[in-house]
Amino acid sequence: MTQSVASLEYNKEYDVIVVGAGPGSIFATLTLVEKIEDQLQKDIKIAIFEKGPPIEKRSQKIDLKNSSILNGWGGAGAFSDGKLTLSPDVGGYLTDYLEKNELISYINEVEKQFIRFGAPTDRLFEAKGAEIEELKRKSLRAGVELVPYKILHIGTDNAAKVLKNIYYHLTEKYNVDVYFYHPVKELLAENGKIIGVRTEEGIFSAPFVIVGVGREGAHWLRAEAIKLGLKITNNPVDVGVRVEIPAEIAAPLTDALYEFKLKYYAPTFDQFLRTFCVNPYGYVTMEVAEGGQYVTVNGHSYADPSKRSQNTNFAILVSSKFTTPFNDPIAYGRSIAKLANLLSGGKVLIQRLADLKKGRRSTPEKIKRSIITPTLKEAVPGDLSFVLPYRHLKSILEFIEALDALIPGINGSNTFLYGVETKFYSSKIDVHPTMESKQVKNLYVVGDGAGITRSLVQSSVSGMVAANAIIQKIKKEAYLQAKI
Repeated sequence: MTQSVASLEYNKEYDVIVVGAGPGSIFATLTLVEKIEDQLQKDIKIAIFEKGPPIEKRSQKIDLKNSSILNGWGGAGAFSDGKLTLSPDVGGYLTDYLEKNELISYINEVEKQFIRFGAPTDRLFEAKGAEIEELKRKSLRAGVELVPYKILHIGTDNAAKVLKNIYYHLTEKYNVDVYFYHPVKELLAENGKIIGVRTEEGIFSAPFVIVGVGREGAHWLRAEAIKLGLKITNNPVDVGVRVEIPAEIAAPLTDALYEFKLKYYAPTFDQFLRTFCVNPYGYVTMEVAEGGQYVTVNGHSYADPSKRSQNTNFAILVSSKFTTPFNDPIAYGRSIAKLANLLSGGKVLIQRLADLKKGRRSTPEKIKRSIITPTLKEAVPGDLSFVLPYRHLKSILEFIEALDALIPGINGSNTFLYGVETKFYSSKIDVHPTMESKQVKNLYVVGDGAGITRSLVQSSVSGMVAANAIIQKIKKEAYLQAKI
């Protein structure tokens, strides 16, 4: 049941507190309530604290002061393309914690749960066969690695419906308390063990806490981890652009794979790049990050054919790993995004590829003369060379040139580049394979914000892993009490 701020009780006790309401948190809660009921035949009191709104009140409207694009029920996944990447080889680092067969089993369970709550099954891409093998050979000839994998495309229009169904299942059948508009200010621990959380309304206690704050909460989680003495390591930070091209020229790849995952080492700087979040017939969108501090670019697409555009968009991300003395890659990515906002008046930049190559800024007139129409109308024509470091731009241009062998025409004059796109999952929390912190007992961290995953599916899996570990502890405690 949804709680208002006014109804909150000071020092209310729960069995499990979940911080954030993204896919990791949702699947952790779903696993907890259903398996506890099935295996122990008992109720479990769970509270989810989420700084954003319910799914019905979330909006894609750009509002720097009160944005819900990345927060609220469903997290960043609510307005995503709704792609389930059903492979252990992409979407995160869970192969560092789980055996491959175990991870595959979890991924299959995530797929079943999404379908159970309303995900359509008519857009499943298996990514195998002679056509895929030929695309892989063509990629290798261009010096690019193609990573094919199974995908179930739910669509932006269906993702919110699925998330809403799960919400009512948890709150109406299992009486999970969900506190919206209620950010957790602090994680509380004593003697190396978690004891609860602090919010604006007081302290809420629980013997178990799961933190799944997503990329939006990565900076907060990093600060809390340092305060609690958790060990953290830095993942590479991903900064780049979103590319928009006519859907027809990308069709040989998107028709076969839906999302193509391409990896490349640009020769000049030996820089690693990858494609990310491909949206066939989709739309470029803006995201408001970190409570309105800045705007970045993203993309999505619909399952409903009547809602599709004539363009395909995807990100090209440059991965950079920093060494000492610098230890805050999230701040690095944030600073680049803020610089782009500064030059665009608080929005994102758009530039024609031809203008970037010739060292000149794009203008509204040049954008209008292009053979395609940009789907993000609010984007401001400008010059990305004032924002991105030279090594990033040089590497991106070399990648686009290599991609022309796979996507003929992408290296042409009218390709649009939007900037900037950043992905913040840089601070990886040191955890056991159960997702439990190694330094604070009974504190579990899951999902993208913990630096452990970078996809909807693996985030969901990490939540399930944490939930199963908590269930085993609860079962052990129940067994010991029964013997007394």
